[in-house]
Amino acid sequence: MRRIRKRAGWTAAALSVIATTLAVPAVAQPESGDRPASASAIDWRDCADADFKQMQCGTMRVPIDRAHPGSGNLTLALVRRPAEDRAHRQGTLLLNDGAGGSSIEQLRLAMRIGLPKFAGDMTRKFDLVAVDPRGVGHSTPIVCGEEPVPAGVSHSPRSKEAFDALVSANRAFAEDCTRRNGPLTEHVDLTSTARDFEAVRIALGERQLNWYGIHYSTLLGRTYAALHPGRLRTMVLDTALDDTGSPLRRTVQEAVTAETAFNRFAAWCAASADCALHGKDAAAEYDALVARADRDPIRTGGTAHQPLTGEDIREATQDYLTLAGHTWPDLAKAIILAQQGDGTEFTREPDNTLDPVQVQVPACLDNARPVRTLGQLTDLQKELARVSPHLGGAVRSYKAIAGCLGWPVPAVPVKAGAPVPGAPPALVLQSTHQALAPYQAGAALAAQLPGSVVLAREGDDYSMFLASQCVRDATNRYLTTLALPAPSTTCAT
Repeated sequence: MRRIRKRAGWTAAALSVIATTLAVPAVAQPESGDRPASASAIDWRDCADADFKQMQCGTMRVPIDRAHPGSGNLTLALVRRPAEDRAHRQGTLLLNDGAGGSSIEQLRLAMRIGLPKFAGDMTRKFDLVAVDPRGVGHSTPIVCGEEPVPAGVSHSPRSKEAFDALVSANRAFAEDCTRRNGPLTEHVDLTSTARDFEAVRIALGERQLNWYGIHYSTLLGRTYAALHPGRLRTMVLDTALDDTGSPLRRTVQEAVTAETAFNRFAAWCAASADCALHGKDAAAEYDALVARADRDPIRTGGTAHQPLTGEDIREATQDYLTLAGHTWPDLAKAIILAQQGDGTEFTREPDNTLDPVQVQVPACLDNARPVRTLGQLTDLQKELARVSPHLGGAVRSYKAIAGCLGWPVPAVPVKAGAPVPGAPPALVLQSTHQALAPYQAGAALAAQLPGSVVLAREGDDYSMFLASQCVRDATNRYLTTLALPAPSTTCAT
């Protein structure tokens, strides 16, 4: 059975006030001859949102399908925090969250934990501009009426009937999304999204941009650099992904990475009184909960969600493993509550900048589809169960493969692996242990951007600028001077 993952905080509709106006500041003009005739200016207004005091909120229009301008336009939403030291301003830094994640909401969270107080030169010398990509958040969003996988349908079918039900459900979900969103559903891929950022650069009047990308947006930055050589001055790539190998290999690697993160969570529970499962075998408690839910699904405390199966719990777990100091304690509490008969916490999305539907739709465009039959999917499930006995391989890459079976729109993956001419040497930030991205993915992405350096950070977290003074120091040095740390450098904290 399935449940709709609820985000803890915002929805795009509830925060449409971001675009509410007080006054319209002057808009920077692009370099002469740089703006194509169809490009839109940014309509900047003083933000009315309390979290964005003294910032500017903007919107601009871009074509849904640049090859067919008659298909209409969509709106991009932006928030700009001007550099504090205008006399020594060094440009614009674009902030980009992961796939399906709102960069504007990521900026909101950063502001709430006091970003300007500890950011240093990032906020002193750079305008910070958060742009929600097409299909996401406050930009024209992908909004679908159906669940990606409805109750009674499994991402891990064990029979031909169950496999056919999954394929049919995926197709129905895609068709519903297309009915509601029109051609946008077919144009939220990496290439279409990257071209939007060139329109943003032109509208900002910047000769070059600086890029801070997290997770999926590390690939988005690489794609932008390939499409528009010379237009990026710097690239900070946080929790890099590797899309150079086959989707099957990437899925197995991600499953190994998430399983390692789970084992580290269990070891933390054994060692720390801060874990609600301290004094118990956390891994055994989790396995027993999953087995119990598969026998007898666990209610969620209301009528909004179907009772949870073990598969549901496993699928919800990876996102609870991404921040050791924040989501690990929440995972332990979620396990205990579910043991007591309330699985509600496993229906919540720990990352409240994320929309699961807005993750799924681009995934079906950006990833090749190597699985087409029940036999192929079963072989993959067996390998995932071998390398991931606790989580069963229930990671995002697997959900993309299973969730795209029967998808009626062809995939349009970018070609990856070759060096990208015209890209700047990048600072790649990679945790030594991260549930979402293997450590070795940092080197794989750096190899595509000649001169790049991987700065390792010992730990389990992503969004490392917020977590590590060592990372902040290296990032600010790079942003202001272009100097990269020595290869093989590791931040211990």
